[in-house]
Amino acid sequence: MLSYILKRLLLMVPTLLGVLTVTFIVVQFVPGGPIEQLMAEARMGPGGGEGSAYKAGRDSDAKQLAELKKLYGFDKPVEVRYVEMLSNFARFDLGRSFLHNKDVWQLIKEKLPVSISLGLWAFLLTYLISIPLGIAKAVREGSRFDVATTLLVLIGFAIPGFVLGVFLIVLFAGGSFWELFPLRGLTSDNWEQLSWPARIADYFWHLTLPMICYVIGGFATVTLLTKNTFIEELRKQYVLVARAKGLSQDRVLWKHVFRNALIPLVTGFPAAFVFAFFGGSLLIETLFSLDGLGLLSYESIVRRDYPVVLGSLFLFTLIGLVVKLVSDLLYVVVDRRVQFGSVAK
Repeated sequence: MLSYILKRLLLMVPTLLGVLTVTFIVVQFVPGGPIEQLMAEARMGPGGGEGSAYKAGRDSDAKQLAELKKLYGFDKPVEVRYVEMLSNFARFDLGRSFLHNKDVWQLIKEKLPVSISLGLWAFLLTYLISIPLGIAKAVREGSRFDVATTLLVLIGFAIPGFVLGVFLIVLFAGGSFWELFPLRGLTSDNWEQLSWPARIADYFWHLTLPMICYVIGGFATVTLLTKNTFIEELRKQYVLVARAKGLSQDRVLWKHVFRNALIPLVTGFPAAFVFAFFGGSLLIETLFSLDGLGLLSYESIVRRDYPVVLGSLFLFTLIGLVVKLVSDLLYVVVDRRVQFGSVAK
């Protein structure tokens, strides 16, 4: 087991290196880099017209361009910048944002509260609803309940979250009909002055609409996976033997089938948990004015904020690799028959 873990950890190094190298090469050829964008914004000025700093480009001569390149490190050769990036990432120094003039770590920490709020509740709601629903569907396979719930979860899966978000805003957030829910943020402006019970109520009041959009598509995957896994287990020989011995349906289901059927779901928990935090929907965050990691990543790509793009990519890739390793190790925890690097006895 230890040798397997060490091998997997060592394999993370070339994977990270490959992802960072490909991304670094790609961004070198993307037109309209951060220097060009900064100069364009300076020429436009704060009011959208001619700026006094550059006077519509008349003062943006080669000297000023060289100063900007030196300031942001673009005066160095590509290979030098590549080596410096790898050296910094090896020390977990993600660099400093061109756009926000902040450390990338600080930016990520500022956006995490929104991502944690959405991710945690999305994960809990998806699994707490989908697993019992999938079990009920497996036990009642082919019934009207099974058909009706399958139709509902597939409709939810087919509806894009941002389309549902627009519909909910128009209907319930003051768009054209009722104004029952707030449209912006996760808390009200006077949240600090509220009592703790009022704060909790205000938080869930703001969370209701974006959370509906966020989780509606995930129900189908987990529900149908749970149903199909339980159906497969219910058809196995040991279930028939247990029933032949006179065991009740509930005892067979919860004592024998439940443990084996949940193996694929349990081992997928880490990946689903992390994805809930870092796989936020950009369009949903934009619709409900939620300043999370999804919006940060999108703005960084559009504005060519390379330190944020590369730093967040490095962090998310590393987390994904570690989570994949944890998921594999959970197979051993859940099912002792699984052994890595040796043949199970």
